[in-house]
Amino acid sequence: MTDLKVSFLGLGVMGFPMAGHLANAGYNITVYNRTAEKAQKWAKAYKGNVAQTPEQAAEDADIVFMCVGDDNDVRQIGNKALSVMRTGSTLVDHTTASADVARELYYACQAKQVGFLDAPVSGGQAGAENGQLTIMVGGDDAVYDKVKPIMETYARHSQLLGKVGSGQLAKMMNQICIAGVVQGLSEALHFGQRAGLDCNAVIDVISKGAAQSWQMENRATTMLDNSFDFGFAVDWMRKDLGIALDEARKNGSTLALTALVDQYYADVQKLGGGRWDTSSLLTRLK
Repeated sequence: MTDLKVSFLGLGVMGFPMAGHLANAGYNITVYNRTAEKAQKWAKAYKGNVAQTPEQAAEDADIVFMCVGDDNDVRQIGNKALSVMRTGSTLVDHTTASADVARELYYACQAKQVGFLDAPVSGGQAGAENGQLTIMVGGDDAVYDKVKPIMETYARHSQLLGKVGSGQLAKMMNQICIAGVVQGLSEALHFGQRAGLDCNAVIDVISKGAAQSWQMENRATTMLDNSFDFGFAVDWMRKDLGIALDEARKNGSTLALTALVDQYYADVQKLGGGRWDTSSLLTRLK
């Protein structure tokens, strides 16, 4: 076991397995979750300590990792943790949030001589469980170099992309790309079904060519089976796309397709699919 003390705040579908990888790697870890039952469940699955508050979890930690819900959660929980963090420690935020809140927390950390990285992840629940996440990072070189080997316990790749906020901006690009690809795949499958084609056979062919994508490889079959009770939820995707659209208004970029797909996801929510996988865009075409 390493002497490094780490904490993990937020044990949702992503944070739960991410913290588990840290425990399995031998780190001295303390976890916190707003719902205490979830933290106790984690403690039964992994070796680590459970804290009752963010402050208790963060106190004396060398590195505090956080993966919570939205900007308000980042502010609330992040500032509580920061209030007790010592000089020279580091706060790493894996939440998908705005670039603005990342900068706010960075300046608050600077005032206390605490390092900070905004480090949203991609790869979904399966990526978290399998330790195969991709991490987009914003922050200072020295802080990233210190944290990178620890993040490798649950990531297949991480990359520093620029100053604080860059990680969140990159995650927005990631979600913009996914939204367009899923809509295109949904329309293609809808078209093929209406045309009377064996869509599984067609996908087997076109996935070998230029149309290939992660979504096609991992979601086309389940989409054709009308199976959507897994993966990254529509509610979360709308939160992420809302962040991207807000940022676009600030920087003057045009996200016409993203705005359209966001409204399509609103249609899915009206169908009762807020917790369905994002590939459920197909349902509104039927």
